[in-house]
Amino acid sequence: MNKTNVLSVSGGKDSTAMYLLAMERGIEFRAVFADTGNEHKITLEYIRELPKRTGGPVIEWVTADFAEDISRKKRVIADKWARENVPEWKREQAIAALQPSGHQFLDLCKVHGRFPSTRARFCSSELKHEPIYRVHESLMDQGKTVISWQGVRAEESPRRAALPEMDWPAPNLCNYRPILRWTLDEVVAIHARHGLELNPLYQMGMNRVGCMPCIHSRKSEIKRIAELFPEYIEKVEIWEEQVRQAAKRNEATATFFAQDVTPLGRKTKSPQGIREVVRWAKTGPGGDVRQLTLDLGDDHQCLSAMGACE
Repeated sequence: MNKTNVLSVSGGKDSTAMYLLAMERGIEFRAVFADTGNEHKITLEYIRELPKRTGGPVIEWVTADFAEDISRKKRVIADKWARENVPEWKREQAIAALQPSGHQFLDLCKVHGRFPSTRARFCSSELKHEPIYRVHESLMDQGKTVISWQGVRAEESPRRAALPEMDWPAPNLCNYRPILRWTLDEVVAIHARHGLELNPLYQMGMNRVGCMPCIHSRKSEIKRIAELFPEYIEKVEIWEEQVRQAAKRNEATATFFAQDVTPLGRKTKSPQGIREVVRWAKTGPGGDVRQLTLDLGDDHQCLSAMGACE
């Protein structure tokens, strides 16, 4: 079989463990990272340095391009929105907002006129899966069979626990999940064997180290991001306004987090902008404004979202 192993790398603990496992097995492979335009600079640096620190293959960067989608959306606004009697000022505002930004995540949201959510998780499909699949497609067009290595673990969710270790969505494409049954301890151990630290963001209190922030960030993560990286909160605030301008009628979905994230949002069914979400993240359970715990600072507590020392 003329096969090529292609590993999807994100800078997180599991995909890095998979990268190290392939090296340990002595397997030739290509490693691909899909840049969403919404990663933390620490994650980007971690990915750049990974081959140097391990001696593994260079990591190829791929990105989505929404230039054609933006042009198409402008035509829809000029034609369909006009026929739907969307006010002229709104149409002009949306067209003006639809300029390529250099941030793929933002451009995608402007095209959709909203941010992704649990039920509309187009960020993963259009920013990660499709660019990486184009790599697979190119290889398959050359007559190769692609073994797509995916760093997912059953411990992470019931949905992932139900996945098989291997499946064939096409005759010449195999999805392979080599660490599906691994525990967190095993993930940490393979890093240690190679003298490699985990992405530093974990030790800073992050549970997710891909998008910064992720639409699924926990309350504690949002609080920590606001404390350590306020510039990323400011970024989201700017993006919310730009997506709102590109939306047809300033929909409620033009906020980064879904409207049911905060207690107020769940109660009023009203969307909460990033600043309101950050204020809520600094409260106790249920939005209690009293400080729940005393923040002693990094010198006194381990903030690892992974519990790596436990």
